[in-house]
Amino acid sequence: MGTDYDQLGLGERIEMYRLHAGGTSQRKIAAALGRSPSTISRELARNSKPSKVWRGGYDPVRAQQLAERRRRWDGRFKLMRQPDLRRLVENGLAMGCSPEQIAGRLTLDHGHSMISHESIYRYIYHRSAQKDYLHRLLPRHKSRRGRRGRGGGSSIKLIKHRLPLTERPAEATDRAQPGHWEADYMLFAKYGQNVLVLHERHTRFTIIDKPLNRKAVLTASRISRKLKPFPKALRQSISFDNGPEFAEHHRLRRARSLGIKTFFCDPHSPWQKGGVENTIGRLRRMMPRKTDLRSVSQRKLAAYAHRLNNTPRKCLGFRTPAEAFAEISTVALQT
Repeated sequence: MGTDYDQLGLGERIEMYRLHAGGTSQRKIAAALGRSPSTISRELARNSKPSKVWRGGYDPVRAQQLAERRRRWDGRFKLMRQPDLRRLVENGLAMGCSPEQIAGRLTLDHGHSMISHESIYRYIYHRSAQKDYLHRLLPRHKSRRGRRGRGGGSSIKLIKHRLPLTERPAEATDRAQPGHWEADYMLFAKYGQNVLVLHERHTRFTIIDKPLNRKAVLTASRISRKLKPFPKALRQSISFDNGPEFAEHHRLRRARSLGIKTFFCDPHSPWQKGGVENTIGRLRRMMPRKTDLRSVSQRKLAAYAHRLNNTPRKCLGFRTPAEAFAEISTVALQT
């Protein structure tokens, strides 16, 4: 994919038909035409298939018409006409970036729009229909658009001193002010394996940790340990779902720990902390559910967090979370 070559012409197709009808092998036909055997094999297979209006078999004139129609169709896609741009897009997809991130970063780097994310999506789905399966490079590997089924929910009976999200400051709700976090566990197929994910709402900065278990006391301790090095202005509140692993949230409110306010989603509404849910979805690309965490070191987790934090985001003007968080951290230390 991405290699330029001369297309077969009508004369070559007529000669191919003559030799093939005479019983010449595909390898000898390829040698006579100066083509690779795979080109001959692909041409005969692709243009000999029966359809509603064709009984099957290879016809050189019909094959030429089909090829010209395919080229006209491919010409509708900007990436087919611009191989250098196509390589940039495909490299971005291979690195795990979404079409929106690729398009936004190209605009930021070049100072003007190079291509829209919709054009990238159209090209990907068109090429997948041609059996190139480019959709497998998309972050969620989806062959078509649309939502997949969702589930979830938890009990609130074990959580004392629980405050709902409706009492969280308005500036945290609209992400206008830094220092408001979300937390959740990323679970895996093997029982007892999980990763703690912390997400800063304003900058989308992410911290990943691997506690020994999900017990509430240890969870509170690990959150405190990860957030305590930051200035007070960058640890104002943190939001959870209603899992029992967050039942000791009140420990985080104490001034000796963090002095941070804690809030909880409504029952059966984990989408209310959509930032960390989205982050976990991104982490799934690197750590599928069947991953054995025993093979994932803290160093590798740090590398995953570094990758997330250095991926350009549309919501940040295609800056990276690391760039945005470094900027607000500098301001917080100066005030």
